[in-house]
Amino acid sequence: MNQLDTLRAELRLLDAAFLRRTRRNNALPCAPHARIDGRDLLAFCSNDYLGLASEPALAAALAEGAARWGSGAGASHLVSGHYEVQQQLEARLAAFVGCERALYFSTGYMANSGVIPALVGRGDAVFADRLNHASLVDGMLLSRASMHRYPHLDLTALERMLVASTAPRKLIVTDAVFSMDGDLAPLAELLALAERFDAWLLIDDAHGFGVLGPQGRGAVAEAGIASWRLIQIGTLGKAAGVSGAFATGQADVIEWLMQKTRTYIFTTGAPPALAHALLASLALIEHGDDRRERLAHLIDRLQTRLRLQRWTLLPSRTPIQPVQVGDNAEALALARALWNDGLWVPAIRPPTVPVGTARLRISLTAAHTEADVDRLADTLNRLEGAL
Repeated sequence: MNQLDTLRAELRLLDAAFLRRTRRNNALPCAPHARIDGRDLLAFCSNDYLGLASEPALAAALAEGAARWGSGAGASHLVSGHYEVQQQLEARLAAFVGCERALYFSTGYMANSGVIPALVGRGDAVFADRLNHASLVDGMLLSRASMHRYPHLDLTALERMLVASTAPRKLIVTDAVFSMDGDLAPLAELLALAERFDAWLLIDDAHGFGVLGPQGRGAVAEAGIASWRLIQIGTLGKAAGVSGAFATGQADVIEWLMQKTRTYIFTTGAPPALAHALLASLALIEHGDDRRERLAHLIDRLQTRLRLQRWTLLPSRTPIQPVQVGDNAEALALARALWNDGLWVPAIRPPTVPVGTARLRISLTAAHTEADVDRLADTLNRLEGAL
């Protein structure tokens, strides 16, 4: 058997385990309504939590940015691909989350996978929640530091690991909002451990930024914590509705990251037109309490209307509302039944989630309506008894 035959056999194994992923081609802009292969569907799939991805004012800002700045950056940030508008965005981001300085990245994956190796290396130690996002896991692997993964939210286990460690540099890494469960990390307690054991604390607030905290400033602001040893990562392609990410923290820490983060140094800068649009997005987030209130109302409505017995709606106060099914095949069958009813809700299976915890990942946005949520809840209630 040659290499191609081996690969094909492994693809068949994915099929047998109900683990092969399928890509859909949407003919409409990001919004609750999608069109796949000519078929209209009501979608509960995106992380566009505030409904900004298709906001006309934001689209106009992006067009204005392209007219002013062109279509590309032309070089890496540290050569000639950094522009005044990106500098303005970094200053605005830092002020918005309450930190001294920010560094703008092309994607959240690049931020997470690059910042960790800039902070720790061989002989050092990283302590990470077992359910952290894959980008954080890859950052740990790239750092070559020793990896210590504690059970989800188990601070007692984390403390034992920190006590036992003799590493000269330590880094605690966590999601703020866990992307497949929708629950929150105990950020104040994690910072207390970081202070006690002289560790860095990196918090990935991809799913909290724009949604949680006063004026959408994020989970860190909601927790009311601050420290020079805290590095906050935020994503700009979810609630912010555009693209990119940022790291914020104490000024010298961010300077170090700019000097040492390979995913920042060795890539062409993002188009400056995106930064122009993101400045407009930040204003919409800051003044978006009405969107956040509508989102909170829809979350409560879904939780109230669901009447599940066999499947489990996991506890979450965020737009991520997972329905745990357990079996891969059953989760796929449920997603397919919803699809046949005109509802697009993704089935999430291992390795994205632990074995035996396959689920639907329902994502609510401020652009959904009460009728949308009622339709989803009523259909799930009916299907639980039918499948």
